Amino acid sequence: MDTQFRKGVLEPCVLALLRRRPRYGYELVQEIRKSLDITEGTVYPLLRRLKDEGYVETFLKESSEGPTRKYYTLTPRGKERLASLLGAWDVFSRSVDALLKEARR
Repeated sequence: MDTQFRKGVLEPCVLALLRRRPRYGYELVQEIRKSLDITEGTVYPLLRRLKDEGYVETFLKESSEGPTRKYYTLTPRGKERLASLLGAWDVFSRSVDALLKEARR
């Protein structure tokens, strides 16, 4: 998949995963890698931006498998952002699908 496509869908993917439950950064990377070919270097700057914009908050939690982990959780503002992105995605994907169906004929 094209790098620009991945960058465009990464924010709603991260927010959607955090909507389910708090997660630490590497856990997010591993979960997203099940569907998209990404690197850690793309997720951590996004998490920093989401925190700066008030969409996520962080907390530290002890780990039985190593050092303390920084977990990310969705804020109410983050939930609103996700809802907005999902609505935009629906419109966008329907429009693109319609155009691409024509190209396949």
